Amino acid sequence: MARTPGANVPKAGRGSGARRGIDWMIVGAIVLVLALIGGLIWYLLPKFRDQQEAQELKPQTVAEFVPSAQNPDPSDAIDGVTKIYYQAAQHVRADQRVAYDQSPPFGGPHDEVWATCTGIVYPDALRSENAVHALEHGAVWIAYNPDTISDADLDVLTKKVSGEQFLFMSPYPGLDQAISLQSWGHQLKLDTADDPRVDQFITALRRNTTPGVYSENPAAAAFPETQAACAAIPGAFDPSDPPAADEGQPGPDAVQMDGTGATSGAGQDMGTGAQAPTDATGTP
Repeated sequence: MARTPGANVPKAGRGSGARRGIDWMIVGAIVLVLALIGGLIWYLLPKFRDQQEAQELKPQTVAEFVPSAQNPDPSDAIDGVTKIYYQAAQHVRADQRVAYDQSPPFGGPHDEVWATCTGIVYPDALRSENAVHALEHGAVWIAYNPDTISDADLDVLTKKVSGEQFLFMSPYPGLDQAISLQSWGHQLKLDTADDPRVDQFITALRRNTTPGVYSENPAAAAFPETQAACAAIPGAFDPSDPPAADEGQPGPDAVQMDGTGATSGAGQDMGTGAQAPTDATGTP
């Protein structure tokens, strides 16, 4: 019987090589996809962990910056805050200047009369010695560079300060950044008013009476005169016509930061005719 060509070729052998080639291509594609996923996880996992750690270390809402016994100085978690412990109750006369160690100053010797800090937006620069005394009362002073701040940021800050107790605001010509926030012993400089640190700073430090803020004096609050007010004293300080800011360097006869040259009778808030209130440590 004549054989049909190809009749004895096993059917299983036909095309089996082609099937094996397709299977290996699929396997290779799967391996490649898994490798890409693994590489992506390897790249992103450390970043995710860093983000989680940052969220755990830093409060993320304004409410979390409210001082407490467990967290007496929430501003420690605000990036950029400068913190210095200053001795309180060192007064200078109206004709004296202080050789401040910071610009704007946020502690140290100051005028016997405080700048009114009842939500006043001062149109002109204040005398620093009056402004620092307001910080001793627990106020936050927002200073700004009139040459570099934007109109929009100035409007934001004006609305934030106006009418608010223990807040006040004024231009500060020559400021090295657009905005600077001061409380007693604390300062934060910023470029824009929409920075969330503005509200964080105010929440953490305005009238923060919680002790434990300074390692140098753990019994002290964030500011010295914890019972003092911000209202104007008739005949002592007129918020509609405050003392003008001094110009130029203080000079060799300026009161030093250690109090050298300050007036006697520290603790007397002139203009009240009464002894300044004291905190729990007896420090005025």
